[in-house]
Amino acid sequence: MGAAAVRRVALEVVGWTLVLVGIAALVLPGPGLLLLFAGLVVLSQQYAWAERRVEPVKWRALQAASDGVQTWPRIAASVAGCAWLVGLGVYWGSAAPVPGWWPLRESWWLVGGWATGVTLIGSGLFALGLLVYSFRRYRHRPYRPEDQEPDDSPASRS
Repeated sequence: MGAAAVRRVALEVVGWTLVLVGIAALVLPGPGLLLLFAGLVVLSQQYAWAERRVEPVKWRALQAASDGVQTWPRIAASVAGCAWLVGLGVYWGSAAPVPGWWPLRESWWLVGGWATGVTLIGSGLFALGLLVYSFRRYRHRPYRPEDQEPDDSPASRS
């Protein structure tokens, strides 16, 4: 297998992994749009269809980042979510005793220990970093999609 084939396979694996984790993070705690965007950027090196999707996902991610810091209740909810993730990670890693209401085997309580806990803590800190970035960048200068529409947005197709 040549170097070009190894590079292509590595890009495929990394790109699709980021896309799948990004899709999962859209409904689970995590930076879903950011991971989806990163996966599409990687896949765009191989596929034209992925290249066409990069700008619309980037546009939506920036819009969500801007919207999330426009009101104090949204900011407070985001900070609370970050703190919850970090706290959950510490709790998970500390191997808390199995509660009496737990219906499954004891070995299924907080599976992963500190490996999972550190991942949760890292996700919370990463989300907090994104929140600080969004606050500094968009708090007093909201992202305006009409100023930076992607090429294949609904407005440009009409």
